[in-house]
Amino acid sequence: MVMDAPLPGGIGLSHLSAYEWEAADGVCGGSPHLHLACTEAYVVTGGRGAVQTLSVADGYRETPLEPGVIAWFTPGTVHRMVNGDGLRVTVLMQNGGLPEAGDAVFTFPPEVLADPAAYAAAAALPAKEGPEAEAAARKRRDLAVEGYQALRTALADGDDGPLRAFHEAAARLVASKADAWRDRWREGALAAAERTGRHLTALAAGDAAHLAEGGVRSAGPTRHGGYGMCGRREEYELPGTTLPYYGE
Repeated sequence: MVMDAPLPGGIGLSHLSAYEWEAADGVCGGSPHLHLACTEAYVVTGGRGAVQTLSVADGYRETPLEPGVIAWFTPGTVHRMVNGDGLRVTVLMQNGGLPEAGDAVFTFPPEVLADPAAYAAAAALPAKEGPEAEAAARKRRDLAVEGYQALRTALADGDDGPLRAFHEAAARLVASKADAWRDRWREGALAAAERTGRHLTALAAGDAAHLAEGGVRSAGPTRHGGYGMCGRREEYELPGTTLPYYGE
């Protein structure tokens, strides 16, 4: 029997079609946000577009996206997917299970970030599909773009204070979740790395017993067209990532 196992390295995976909705600044795309403990990668599979990023180290950058490009960003990097023409990406997420547990914070204005109840209300989707879900996803995207524009303007003026303040507000919002995230990390990504260590120790001793446990798994999307942070999302239930997630 094949063991119940996560994807390689305990990563998470999803497929996205970028939103075509135009925001107040004339840009079509998703909701700016950051991750606090996970590096994320876009593997571009179709169309054209870009990812706009804000970070203390690099300031504002816009990275073009086209088939064959892989772009990735580390924790603390605000990112906004921009749709040029039918942009489609496969998302690889470090620490599968953490994003599903809330490792993402939208760039809402400071007054929303300062009130956990107001933040939760602004981030929530009241339905999984249909007109109500689309309206809520567009509304939260627009609110995130409002906060994002202020951060970007400040960085352009040489002031990273608002971005640092956003980092601090985001950390406060998720502080109560960190212990549960640690358990998910131990059971997922850390367990996968430790399993490799045991295998290497066994192989060094000429012990091949673990190879008899090898096998194959497969999975298909459990829901098509979910409303994520960046676009319509093909959602999977995989070992370690089974919570409902309306991210990326």
